[in-house]
Amino acid sequence: MAKTTGAAPRLAEALAIVLGTEGIPLRLRAWDGSEAGPDGAPVVEFRSRRALRRMLWSPGQLGLSRAYVAGDIDAPGDIFASFAALSSAGKFAEPGPFPPLSAKETWTLFRTAVLTGAIGPNPAPPPEESRIHRHGRRHSKTRDAAAISHHYDVGNDFYALVLGPSMVYSCAVWNDQTDADDGPMSLEAAQEAKIDLVCRKLGLQPGMRVLDVGCGWGSFALHAARQFGVEVVGVTLSNEQAGLARKRVADAGLTDRVDIRVQDYRDVDDGPFDAISSIGMSEHVGREQISRYVSQLHGLLRPGGRLLNHAISWNAGPTSPDPDSFLPRYVFPDGEMLSLADMIGALESGGLEVLDVEALRRHYALTLRAWVRNLEERWEEAVSASSPGRARIWRLYMAASALGFEDGLTGVNQVLVQRPGGAKPPLRRHAWI
Repeated sequence: MAKTTGAAPRLAEALAIVLGTEGIPLRLRAWDGSEAGPDGAPVVEFRSRRALRRMLWSPGQLGLSRAYVAGDIDAPGDIFASFAALSSAGKFAEPGPFPPLSAKETWTLFRTAVLTGAIGPNPAPPPEESRIHRHGRRHSKTRDAAAISHHYDVGNDFYALVLGPSMVYSCAVWNDQTDADDGPMSLEAAQEAKIDLVCRKLGLQPGMRVLDVGCGWGSFALHAARQFGVEVVGVTLSNEQAGLARKRVADAGLTDRVDIRVQDYRDVDDGPFDAISSIGMSEHVGREQISRYVSQLHGLLRPGGRLLNHAISWNAGPTSPDPDSFLPRYVFPDGEMLSLADMIGALESGGLEVLDVEALRRHYALTLRAWVRNLEERWEEAVSASSPGRARIWRLYMAASALGFEDGLTGVNQVLVQRPGGAKPPLRRHAWI
């Protein structure tokens, strides 16, 4: 039996039953002052009746997600510890859709809602929730543009607070002396090391023409043009990204070598390119479009040219996508992670030869922890730059993602491939490591 305190302990106990957190190191605190769970354990707070009402109308992850984003639920202390404890509960331990409530859990939820006065109309979803799943064909150009806008057009100032001066929104590469809390390498240095590694893997040389698919705020394009003397075409579907990237290019005096476009990668028709970088972009492509993605980039590459595909992978085996889970509703609408095997298979089936594969899973956990630290240290500024709900979304998604990488649920890999023909690649990896 979970230990309880307060005048009305049954509320916190009921929440523990519904969430399946009995017997795990997590303390639930309800708005009536009741608590359930071990002393000293990480805390999750249910701050209002509306949290329970959301769970009643949308049992499972969607109701919980809406309650957290709206501020009806919070993890006031260590978000990593709270989420790790919650994830150890039976309902959260397995990947895939949230399992349906049992008869006991459904009755407990309904009875508790009645007794606490939580019965009422379905609360409106938080305004940050994506609704693009209701409109258009999945991975059409129009819907993809809407999905990218949902995630990236939330304010450059907000991203600057989270990402830091590097403005790089993908896994950094850290040295071996770095640990999760404090190490000799800064986030900015680790991001520069990643970009430089990509440039070396692509074999960039002065005068080359390079395509950067999903160019973000232009950090790779700037580094490649400045340090390696190449010409770069960067494409993104985010107007806000493109605006800031163009300003950064102009401020650096590189407008003659860097062209930033708001353009779908499927519409790029001015190849060939000597090299292509795709860093953290193919997760937006989707399984049904991955063959077209590979075919398009293959056609844009000069024979002998290299493509570096840097992407998150799903390591937890086959699961059924859950459109009502947190990530597609609040973070990456229509996003889809492929396994490393599926990604390599798609690249090889598309006529590209694999030269190298490097796993960066532990590096991404460190990167995400650094981003969470940035966000929490400048929380009020982040809220002012976006919204309270948006800041809560990023805090939860980055913390949960860090734990996913640490546990091996997800990975991130750089797959270097070459279009056959042209110059031969080095025989050994020493050319870029």
